[in-house]
Amino acid sequence: MTKTFTAKTIEEAKALAEAEFGVSQDQIQFTVIEEPKKSIFGKVKSDAKIEATFEESKPQVAASYIKSVFSKMGYEVTIDIKEEENGAVLDISGENVEEIIGKKGEVLDSLQYLSSLVCNRIDREYFRISTDCNGFREKRKAQLERLAQRIANNVKKNGRTTALEPMNPYERRIIHSVITDIDGVTSRSKGEDPYRRVIISSTEKRKYDNRGKRNNNRHTNNKKGFDIVSSFEKEYKKPKPEDEMGSSGLYTKIDL
Repeated sequence: MTKTFTAKTIEEAKALAEAEFGVSQDQIQFTVIEEPKKSIFGKVKSDAKIEATFEESKPQVAASYIKSVFSKMGYEVTIDIKEEENGAVLDISGENVEEIIGKKGEVLDSLQYLSSLVCNRIDREYFRISTDCNGFREKRKAQLERLAQRIANNVKKNGRTTALEPMNPYERRIIHSVITDIDGVTSRSKGEDPYRRVIISSTEKRKYDNRGKRNNNRHTNNKKGFDIVSSFEKEYKKPKPEDEMGSSGLYTKIDL
């Protein structure tokens, strides 16, 4: 990004560039176009003109985009950038910003997706952008872990397969990682985004139901297992990244 600035002195012009780009002067490349000129009486005849160039990094580009979105909605935010290997976490903070990120982080997820697209247009090398807002991600993770534990306990108790509400890949991975550590239950994902959901099933065969009667449930002999039928979702055989299994690792107990 290159811009031209004019002021009475070169130092004042550089200060304008520093304020415009929001970074210190040592991160900006300056080229003096015109020195300030003074008359014989010492008055400024013409201002100084400089050209300032600042190359934003991918996290800075993503942060600038997010700030512009919030600004158009009437919110002033600050973004703390924490760079990681092949990526960065952008932690958004500001007054009352929690009220627009969505109960389940829908707006936060959308900002993450869009800012990733914007910053990765710089070159073809993928750079992962993650967004957070006042610790929302950790709170949501803990909430999902409690949900997975509770549903798993119910499934173990009554033997009934349970389908959770549709979730994004990040949230599905959290559910899968909890279920993989619980004996007697397994998990798989089903459907197509954005309606893809986790299904939790018992791995123990039940000959009798809770009333002591033989279980003749019509799903028992259904080779396809539990199924969800709705107006907006049908089964797809296309594998998803969070459901891939290896010989060992995080998802070795997930039943596809």
